[in-house]
Amino acid sequence: MTDLTLYIANKNYSSWSFRPWMAMTAAGIEFHEQQILFDFPAGNPGIKAISPTGQVPVLVHGDVKVWESLAIIEYLAEVFPKARIWPEAAAERAVARAISLEMVSGFRALRNACPMNFRRPARPVATNDAILADVQRIETIWREQIARSGGPFLFGAFCAADAMFAPVVNRFSVYQLTQNADSLAYMQRMQAHPAWIKWRDAALAEPWIVPEDEA
Repeated sequence: MTDLTLYIANKNYSSWSFRPWMAMTAAGIEFHEQQILFDFPAGNPGIKAISPTGQVPVLVHGDVKVWESLAIIEYLAEVFPKARIWPEAAAERAVARAISLEMVSGFRALRNACPMNFRRPARPVATNDAILADVQRIETIWREQIARSGGPFLFGAFCAADAMFAPVVNRFSVYQLTQNADSLAYMQRMQAHPAWIKWRDAALAEPWIVPEDEA
């Protein structure tokens, strides 16, 4: 029985929960999943008993507690080196971490206007220059990395960088933000990954609707 527990929020909306969950699931790391519902405005105050920031995700491993999606992924990569969460080559690991950190710190126009939502019917959303700039940069990252690696994922085999961009794949899909054939092909490969399908099915089964998380 594993002593890893990942605390997450609603699967339909929680993009930051999705990232380490997908990285762990794709890597075959066994863990307990503990869901704390953010099913009313301003979240759930109960998470403060677990998370020092009052946010999810949080990983608990014995006496160790790690918060923030990318920090969780880094911790798991150290604890489970054979899982190959990051690319094997040092240069590729550096680039994978760079674009993952860019995902953490950037693309705010896209993230604010187009929240992750698996249940949303696919239809276009009004965009502006800032959103389109985010879309263009993300597609450039995808195109350049797949051209270098040969695919099918950003660094060949699925890795943490793909997990970090997984919520963006949902956004591009449900808000119909791209018609680029290369981007759509990468999105299709992501959406066919068993870990993606498992999360998506659970997200679609959730009954909770949070108005403030709907675009």
